[in-house]
Amino acid sequence: MAALVLITPTGAVAPAPAAKASAPSIDEIPLAGWDAAGVTAASAPEAWGGARTGHEATLADRVVSYQIRAKLDPVKHIVDGEEQLTWRNRSNRSISAVYLHLYLNAFEGYHSTFFSENRNLGFSFRTDVPIHDGEWGHIALTKVVQNGASVTSTYVHPDGGPEEDHTVVRLDLPTPVAPGASTTLDISFQDQLPRVVARTGYFGTFHLVGQWFPKIAVLELPGERGATATRWNAHEFHLHSEFYADYGNFDVHLTVPKGFVVGATGEETEAAVSEGDLVTHHFVQGDVHDFAWTADSRSAAPLEGTYNGPGSPPVKVRVIFPPEYEANAPAVLKATIDSLTFFSQTLGPYPYRTATAVVPPFNAGEAGGMEYPTFFTVEGFDKVTPGTILADALDFVTIHEFGHGYFYGILGSNEFEEPMLDEGLNEYWDMRMMRERNQPLHVTTPLLKSLGIEVDGSGFAFERSTAMTADPTDGTAANSWKRYSSGSYSSVYSRTATTMHDLEEMLGRPVMEKAFKEYYARWKFRHPSIADLRDTIADVSGKRELVDTIFAQQVYGARRVDDSVDQLKSEEELPLSGTHEKDGKWVDVKTEDVDASIEKARKEWHAAHKDAAPGTGPFPYRTTVVLRRHGAPMPQKLVVKFADGSSETVLWNDDARWARYTWVKPVKAVSAEIDPDHEIYLDTNKFNDSRTLEPNHGASLRLIGDFSAWLQTIYALIATL
Repeated sequence: MAALVLITPTGAVAPAPAAKASAPSIDEIPLAGWDAAGVTAASAPEAWGGARTGHEATLADRVVSYQIRAKLDPVKHIVDGEEQLTWRNRSNRSISAVYLHLYLNAFEGYHSTFFSENRNLGFSFRTDVPIHDGEWGHIALTKVVQNGASVTSTYVHPDGGPEEDHTVVRLDLPTPVAPGASTTLDISFQDQLPRVVARTGYFGTFHLVGQWFPKIAVLELPGERGATATRWNAHEFHLHSEFYADYGNFDVHLTVPKGFVVGATGEETEAAVSEGDLVTHHFVQGDVHDFAWTADSRSAAPLEGTYNGPGSPPVKVRVIFPPEYEANAPAVLKATIDSLTFFSQTLGPYPYRTATAVVPPFNAGEAGGMEYPTFFTVEGFDKVTPGTILADALDFVTIHEFGHGYFYGILGSNEFEEPMLDEGLNEYWDMRMMRERNQPLHVTTPLLKSLGIEVDGSGFAFERSTAMTADPTDGTAANSWKRYSSGSYSSVYSRTATTMHDLEEMLGRPVMEKAFKEYYARWKFRHPSIADLRDTIADVSGKRELVDTIFAQQVYGARRVDDSVDQLKSEEELPLSGTHEKDGKWVDVKTEDVDASIEKARKEWHAAHKDAAPGTGPFPYRTTVVLRRHGAPMPQKLVVKFADGSSETVLWNDDARWARYTWVKPVKAVSAEIDPDHEIYLDTNKFNDSRTLEPNHGASLRLIGDFSAWLQTIYALIATL
């Protein structure tokens, strides 16, 4: 039966959670709801076992262990797997049922939650690659056993998705798991990989195997990510959402035909073992929460390098690429090593021994731009010319996908419910890296360059151009699926980067970097929430009120920012006619006498000041500036410049809808401008930020700048992130 539909107060169409979806498990432990989103209450200090000091036996508190043996049939595109899943119950309750994610079932047909959102809500996924008959994929559980006893399973729909969605399954355990105890499930499964459509699948002999194994959901405890009671976090696979899982250890054997180049999460711990026409590779990685791999008979010999940085083990960097994109490999290798350096220095040392980048082949672009722990995919471009948009795109996508290894990987944010903590913060930090490299974005191609068309712009200018500043619909704290549109979800990247940029300008760059280092130190391997990020920045900066205000307006909320210089006047303060008391008598000062005295004063002054600059004279000038606020309050600097080169600066920092400032000086004003250093990128209309007493071409220059930013939206068509 199809899910009911309701109209939310905002007018957006959304699936109503079915009774089955909101019902607790047999333990009466609830599931996080379909509307779970940005957390406002800070996590408890002891959440996830408390801050990692570096003296523990493992980097993370390992909750789960996966031992997997998988065999790839590259002709049928099938993976047969045997999985031993050991899970520890961190709660103080006995657990009789657990939940598994079967993400690959999102691609079994148009009836899944993933494709229903595409069909019913008009959402789109990147390039919306069509799926043809025979190209679907799925994952089938063929056996689940606990202590020798079969485990019963039931598909559930935590977010009220279609009954036909099979991306979450509940396992009712024959033997409950006592508080603090562990249990092991022996699972057999078979994957039918789809033709590459979204983050996973095959094209020819190329296979990107992601979201491919049965993966246990997260049991959250009170004080963790806003939980007030023990709950399961097990969302369906939505069109825009990604992933969230416990940290653990992966010990994986991958069997493929001879001649296939294999790359995967973690370290290959021993030489590959050949047996007949097959080869088995053994990869192990601890303190991660996911595992993905690739295999292709067409891959060229991988390009390798090494990173050696303070606090990190030696890191083996590997780039796997097809022959047609050989020219991309050196740039990807360099960008990866540069990223290791930047992220290690500005956040914290990279803790793993490997970093593997994969360039998908031609016609497998939807496998590009995806992240997994120690393993990520980038984009492949033909005929990349340095200093062009394609070269920038290759560089940026590599930096971006590597950066996920910190925000999605090491910090372990919940990409279901709080995508800004991964996609958004990563985008912000990537742009900081590009800024530090003095690397502009080039909006040109060889053809455009030959025509003399070259436009350079900063990365943050690009982010502003796609941040929906004029009419934001959802706060960046919204979850991945309860959104007005796909464009609103995409703005998570740019709107978060723009908001963090502006907050950085208010607090100072050194303060912001110190705050993010502290955020990394406090919350690595601990699944922080947005509230934990907010409080860390407030603690480090000492600017609690400012930080809380920005988060309320631009993270939890979606407030438009638009301040303007509404009026600028600068006029002489002249003697005035009227009656005046003098020596106890009222004297009538006539207008004609006043005019004569003004004229006399002017002649005498100019005779004595033959080289006087324009805007000066015998009388002082009263300068008045009126500011208007057309959106949310934002601290704004106002600078008024005068004809003698002097200036006056004030900070408008309240929630009033307007402000008036006045100066009486012996010189006339020339201009008034808010945000003169161009620090507030959230301000949607930069045309109204300044006024001059005389006509100038400032607006035209701003138009050119905005046009440059608009051109850079081309990146959104190239860099699928």
